Amino acid sequence: MSFHDATVPAFLQILGSLSGILTKADAHCKARNIQPDVLLGARLYPDMLPFTRQIQLVSDFAAKSCARLTHSEVPSTPDTEKTFDELRQRLSKTIDYVKAFKPEQFDGADQRDVSFPVGPNTMTLKGQQFLNNFVFPNFYFHAATAHGILRHNGVEIGKRDFLGVN
Repeated sequence: MSFHDATVPAFLQILGSLSGILTKADAHCKARNIQPDVLLGARLYPDMLPFTRQIQLVSDFAAKSCARLTHSEVPSTPDTEKTFDELRQRLSKTIDYVKAFKPEQFDGADQRDVSFPVGPNTMTLKGQQFLNNFVFPNFYFHAATAHGILRHNGVEIGKRDFLGVN
């Protein structure tokens, strides 16, 4: 399996599933006369990031990781989304961006040095270690947290929604 095949499809699956759960969250708010801001600002715990930020981070981990692994220019994505539609647009743009990467761009990426910010510092890892020990854990953490926030707040979604197999 190529490094591209181990990376891009995993991102696309979850980005697509999150778009689906955003649609369900929006419908949930409309059906129950809940202001969308209630879910968009919801957190699992007071010291955790809100739902909107979780989606933004999932998007960032997918796009910026592909850029770093292929030594492409890392995109700048301001975090300005305030609605379900704007979050779906962000995910759609991220999906298009990730889909645009060609398999050959990932050739050798597993052994390539990848530098990335960690707080105020910069860390450098080999591509395989970067993907397995940093990117995927963070990507799935924020995706699962977004799913958990919605489920905790009564949106009728389950594992199949998270996996995008509905």
